Amino acid sequence: MQTITLGNSGRETTRLGFGCSSVMGALGRKDSLKMLEAAFDAGIRHFDVAPLYGYGEAEGCLGEFLARHKGAVSVTTKFGMAPEDGRSLKAVVRGLARPVLKMLPGLKAGLRGAAAASMGEAARPVFNVGNAHASLNRSLQALQVDRIDVWLLHEATAEDLVHDSLLRLMEDLVGSGKVGTFGVGSGREKIPALLAERAGYCPVVQYEWSVLDGLIAPGESFRIHHRALTENFRALHAALAEDGARAKRWSAACAANVADAEVLARLMLKASLMCNPDSVILFSSKRPEHIRNNAALVDDVAAGEQALQLYALVRAEAEAGVNV
Repeated sequence: MQTITLGNSGRETTRLGFGCSSVMGALGRKDSLKMLEAAFDAGIRHFDVAPLYGYGEAEGCLGEFLARHKGAVSVTTKFGMAPEDGRSLKAVVRGLARPVLKMLPGLKAGLRGAAAASMGEAARPVFNVGNAHASLNRSLQALQVDRIDVWLLHEATAEDLVHDSLLRLMEDLVGSGKVGTFGVGSGREKIPALLAERAGYCPVVQYEWSVLDGLIAPGESFRIHHRALTENFRALHAALAEDGARAKRWSAACAANVADAEVLARLMLKASLMCNPDSVILFSSKRPEHIRNNAALVDDVAAGEQALQLYALVRAEAEAGVNV
């Protein structure tokens, strides 16, 4: 699989990374570990996690996996958004809900929205030195490592980063070897202000990119992208399903049946890899066959040509004012 140097960390890793947002979420520990091993067996060597994931249990599960593969993979974790108190109760609720979610997957989006709403403004993180030290120590212990390759400020805004002492701490942690590099992982709309006003915090930026977005001009920050699929895939697949003529035209241009959900998903993920060649691209999946197929995409030359054609079609219609 193609590799890339992970920003200024000096660490080499794979272009395709595995997002651990599902670890210890809808899956229990045994199945979560199987999912991580499937990604490793497929050749993926970068894993992205956060203290918030899996009701606060994802880092610990990933740590068990990392202990089996010491030094073989790179890891991103984050500081800022933390699991709420009472997470053990939530874990019980999750266990009860898991069988229902498997039968009624449409409930997942609603439950995610309700969980986000329950956080409220009171849950906004405080980005300061004390909280950073505590978060990093917890992550190092949970992950069973002595170094975090990429440490991101989770959902930070430019207005949050008012403490110069925090920036000095992050630079010192790189110097000490506890952190390989650092940056900000936030929503796409927050990134311009962060780059303009808090560039020192942004050796790495992590945010969304899909075929619905424009190309990004090269900059000084190393980029990690996610959400190539999810709601963007659903929106584009629905648009093609509603417009048979467009689906037929695009399929002919791409030499692939883009009306087919699996074909469209493959090309959207490949387009993210092709259009962001100097970045790590994250994806998530709970199905081993999907993980293997996505890993195989990285070196698939024919899929690259089809993906670029799909991207050209999407951008041409978007620029012409056609709703895609």
